Amino acid sequence: MAQDAIGFVGIGLMGQGMAANLLAKGYRLTVIAHRNRAPVEALVAKGAQEAANLAEMAANSDVIHICAPGSPQVEAIVTDLLPHLRSGTVIIDCSTSDPVSTLALAARLEAAGHAMADAPLGGTPDHAAQGSLSTMVGARDETFARISPILSAWAATISHLGPPGTGHKMKLINNFLSLGYAALYAEALALSNKVGITTAQFDKVIRGGRMDCGFYQTFMGYAVEGNREAHRFTLTNALKDMRYLESMADSVALSNPMGNAVKNSFALAHANGGAGPEDYVPHLVDFIARLNGMAPSIPPGKTPA
Repeated sequence: MAQDAIGFVGIGLMGQGMAANLLAKGYRLTVIAHRNRAPVEALVAKGAQEAANLAEMAANSDVIHICAPGSPQVEAIVTDLLPHLRSGTVIIDCSTSDPVSTLALAARLEAAGHAMADAPLGGTPDHAAQGSLSTMVGARDETFARISPILSAWAATISHLGPPGTGHKMKLINNFLSLGYAALYAEALALSNKVGITTAQFDKVIRGGRMDCGFYQTFMGYAVEGNREAHRFTLTNALKDMRYLESMADSVALSNPMGNAVKNSFALAHANGGAGPEDYVPHLVDFIARLNGMAPSIPPGKTPA
């Protein structure tokens, strides 16, 4: 069987590494530019083709990845692609999207003779570059069987959870946990500093103990070391994900007070200057400190958020 030709929309922080790994595995890859041409040029230099528009990408692809900020963008991309898709094309949405939107898009694509899989990501841009992301997949069994080799080009851990929509549902729950940790860490650090315990002392107690985890380590890369890019996931995207979680909880009439509290931590930071493209989740510590009338705790050589 001939290898599927791959299209990739959204070659940003995560997408560029994923696309590079698809090329390294021998897939024919078509990419498209948005605002930043540097990733496109880097991938073209490695053998990718550049599409002038989404219609051209659709005409040259059997499977198309989408990495977009959220559901409104994914919906617009699919709407533009749909009239031009090859018969039986699979759309893989790697964004963190609203499951209600995902189910509606899957129905539209299936009605037109295509298929959809949601395959949101777990990991960082470094994991994307290394081909070691995790992904939680919602897809029909036959679609999952077709795309599994493609997913394995950029993911080390692949969990097929059920039909379309289930991947995005699980991703929102996953992000509820990680962003909940972030909100807890930021508030705990503010309280620690307020009562005379330094960030370094706090970290010495937590790191290596039962409360330590991989997310803690990347999050604290900023608070302890001053590495602004320790975890490159924006406050804006964090707030968006928590709003999607709230919507999902509302759709099943679930009381979600912890989710609301986490959402409000990010909403406060976002409303108080944390809406920029380089305002990342670990920088929440500075916003929470300032909201409590404290100066950020800045390691030597660090620039405050």
